[in-house]
Amino acid sequence: MSGTSSPRTISPRLQRVAEVSRQNPDMIWTTLAHHIDLDLLREAHRQVRKDGASGVDGQTAEEYAASLEENLTSLLDRFKSGSYKAPPVKQASIPKGEGKEVRRIGIPTFEDKILQKAVTMVLEAVYEQDFLDCSYGFRPRRSAHQALDAFWRRTMWMGGGHVLKLDIEKFFDMVDHDQLRAILDKRVRDGVIRRTINKWLKAGILNENRGSIGTPQGGVISPLLANIFLHEVLDTWFENQVRPRLEEDALLIRYADDATLVFSLRSDAEKVWRALEKRLQAYGLRLHPEKTRLIRFTRPGPNSRKDDPTHPGTFDLLGFTHYWGKSRKKQWVIKRKTASDRFSRSVKNVSEWCRRHRHMDIPSQQARLALKLKGHYQYFGITGNTRCLRNFLCEVKRIWRKWLNRRSQKGRMPWKRFYKLLERHPLPKPRIVASAVT
Repeated sequence: MSGTSSPRTISPRLQRVAEVSRQNPDMIWTTLAHHIDLDLLREAHRQVRKDGASGVDGQTAEEYAASLEENLTSLLDRFKSGSYKAPPVKQASIPKGEGKEVRRIGIPTFEDKILQKAVTMVLEAVYEQDFLDCSYGFRPRRSAHQALDAFWRRTMWMGGGHVLKLDIEKFFDMVDHDQLRAILDKRVRDGVIRRTINKWLKAGILNENRGSIGTPQGGVISPLLANIFLHEVLDTWFENQVRPRLEEDALLIRYADDATLVFSLRSDAEKVWRALEKRLQAYGLRLHPEKTRLIRFTRPGPNSRKDDPTHPGTFDLLGFTHYWGKSRKKQWVIKRKTASDRFSRSVKNVSEWCRRHRHMDIPSQQARLALKLKGHYQYFGITGNTRCLRNFLCEVKRIWRKWLNRRSQKGRMPWKRFYKLLERHPLPKPRIVASAVT
């Protein structure tokens, strides 16, 4: 994934850690903290986002950079001596889907982000050698598009199947600290690093006590801890214990806590579903009873129609609705389009931005909207999704004209005038950035 650290691009010492970890999968590391020095903290500072919201101390990236060397030296001393105190995270809520449900995000302080990033870089050198190919989320050189491509190719090869769409209820809020520590003990027992991780786990949210469960979604190190946890709970369990006992082929694709399984046989899917519920309960987790579902997604027959009751269902994965459709060669293939909730959310975000910035000058508005469109195309621009991209562009144009029309009672913006404006300030057209043979 772009912007994610890689041991090969950080330091020869971390590259050596990666090599030793790969050659010795059962090795337990007891000394790793010495790899975190000023050079690594500088690299961590370089990689941390500078435009993110500030934490509980209100310090911005610019303010921290004003005395960067002094601040990093102090941070390193406190980390090595054990006197570093993890500040509580500031909580923010963002909409989750189209309903009233929200996702709670924890915002660490900028300095905390730097140290979390440095520790993440060291731990990645170890755990990247252990993680399986089925895991894609928040990993170096891996992306959602790669996960989608792997799912598409493997499921096409299987001829479809029965899709078990997992939803682990409030995963980040329910990670059991003792279970996480036990999993970490199998690979990393460095005292300095482990004590620092414990401080982050116990830090809690501002004005709230964390307790013995949960890791803040939004923390720099949280995605790695989630991957370490689910690697043990789900990935290795499925590959080593479940798949060898199945009657037919099966597939697991996991992106962070979003996991999707495909089975050739429905009976295999039902057995794994029951076993999975018990497996997660043993680690303090549970499947969402309404959002976890089993979908028949087998390849349609030659004369199958969409309105046929036996026609396979659809499901969403990583923002795309997957469904069976006819290719240009009139063959049944798995197609993908922007999921309706993601489309609605994107349109809503553009509408809110245009409302707030309708008095900005036209060239500036066009430049910002062009960036938003390019970002949308960059993710949703995959083969077969051109219609949704065009619909999104049409919605953006409609919304932009709507709010330009409301700038004042005198300066109306009828469609004829708006089209002339688009000739002078055009918006980028849809484009495909990720292709698959369909």
